[in-house]
Amino acid sequence: MNFLYNILIFIARILVSVNALFNKKIKLFVDGRRETFSKIAKLKNEKIIWFHAASLGEFEQARPIIEEIKSNYADYKILVTFFSPSGYEIRKNYNLADVVCYLPLDSKRNARKFIKEVNPTLAIFIKYEFWPNFLNELKKKNVPTILVSGILREKQLFFKWYGGFMRKSLDAFHHFFVQDKNSKELLNSINLNTVTIAGDTRFDRVSKILEQDNSIDFINEFKNNQYTIVAGSTWQEDEELLIDYINNKASENEKFIIAPHNIKQEAIFGMKKLINKKTILFSEKEGENLSESQVFIIDTIGILTKIYAAADVAYVGGGLKTGLHNILEPATFGIPVVIGNKYDKFKEAVDLVSLKGCISISNHQEFSTTFTRLKSDEGFRISTGKINKKYIQDHLGATKLIMNYLKKIL
Repeated sequence: MNFLYNILIFIARILVSVNALFNKKIKLFVDGRRETFSKIAKLKNEKIIWFHAASLGEFEQARPIIEEIKSNYADYKILVTFFSPSGYEIRKNYNLADVVCYLPLDSKRNARKFIKEVNPTLAIFIKYEFWPNFLNELKKKNVPTILVSGILREKQLFFKWYGGFMRKSLDAFHHFFVQDKNSKELLNSINLNTVTIAGDTRFDRVSKILEQDNSIDFINEFKNNQYTIVAGSTWQEDEELLIDYINNKASENEKFIIAPHNIKQEAIFGMKKLINKKTILFSEKEGENLSESQVFIIDTIGILTKIYAAADVAYVGGGLKTGLHNILEPATFGIPVVIGNKYDKFKEAVDLVSLKGCISISNHQEFSTTFTRLKSDEGFRISTGKINKKYIQDHLGATKLIMNYLKKIL
């Protein structure tokens, strides 16, 4: 199985190199990895704590720990690696990391070279990133390695009769901090017992959002104290429902802020053209009276979290098809959250739909009915939002548990 895995990694390297000629995102994936070893060379002879995240969501789970380490262990350098361009491209200039780069493909040669050159004091993997060759090298070097905010599922290879190769790689972990009881029980079932149910560090992260100044002047000007729906990280399938509602159901005193996942000019102008209410773009806002517009399209990145502070209701995209985005950020503001119907892989969404703080829709009719009620029934809107706020508060503390453990190592 080990031999087969390494053959697959070799084939994958060839395939992505070829596909990079035709796909911009894959080109970033390939070109970015060419810089990895020159970047980590800057950390030579330093004490290094290595964080690895698949993408942006997992990085957000690492941030509370990075912040605590920077505050309390300033003599350590922080290395952050990403697997995906969607994480790296947004956080490549993260100010609390000393180096941010791509993780090389998981070949034996790359893993051996990377671990030798980084020589980390501690390795922290986030959620469900398991790369056997890197883990095996960490084990050989006896580097303390932990999993943070882990989620394990029965269908994963570790828990199959033929998954011995992958199971063995988990021996590299000195401790697993998992989100739920099911993950702990699955690890226990394969004789991995250094497991703590700590929850999700993202709750600590989003709770701190309330401590910052979330006011944005141009958002306040646009909102003009009117009822406002913020639709964040939307994809085309989300926007189709949203635009239908705006054009055919929305009242004149109902405002919409849309922050699409895809902010390419062609997609933005295409969306604006489909909306028959007065619409303004972020890129065109200068000199405009924003309060006169009913729809505000945010064709930039990095401000969505603060925009949620202005929402009376949030719609979070990705749940109809492509993969649900972060619902905890709007939930922390104590407002109702509406999502698509494909959310079963996201524990917080499953929990909040069950608690009725988060509302799942799957078609135009459900979208319209849900948003009509949320606007007209203030009591329902407020009580729904309170469920979300309480859920956040009830799940704080993962970062503290993990830091208590790390004090024994650092």
